[in-house]
Amino acid sequence: MVSLRKAQTILRKTLEKGREMELKPLTVVVLDAGGHMITAAREDGASPGRVKLAEGKAYGAVMLGMAGTAQMKRAEAQAYFMAAMNGLYDGKVVPVPGGVLVRDKKGAVIGAVGVTGDTSENDAAAALAGIEAAGFTGEA
Repeated sequence: MVSLRKAQTILRKTLEKGREMELKPLTVVVLDAGGHMITAAREDGASPGRVKLAEGKAYGAVMLGMAGTAQMKRAEAQAYFMAAMNGLYDGKVVPVPGGVLVRDKKGAVIGAVGVTGDTSENDAAAALAGIEAAGFTGEA
């Protein structure tokens, strides 16, 4: 389980990593294993629509049990599959890097982090740093 305290650590450390990497303003969303938001933040200068985008990255990861990078590869190879999944989930799935699975010490998926604002790869790198700082394993 990702507690509020751990989710806030993920969020804070993700933003810190973004500043360290000199990324554009980030938006971070942390979801639990059921796809429900625990916490979110949008840095100054990030556009307001970024919250939904970050949520969509995390939502796709947790609901499909597949990190954003794997989702993107699947979408490229089988567009019909990802279109069907997005239909099942009311268009909430954003299948690109930056949707990162959160796993506990036993490897179980306990949530997901969505980050947006810079390149998808940089978004994922920042998320991984936040997840690891909270004592979990991330899968980008």
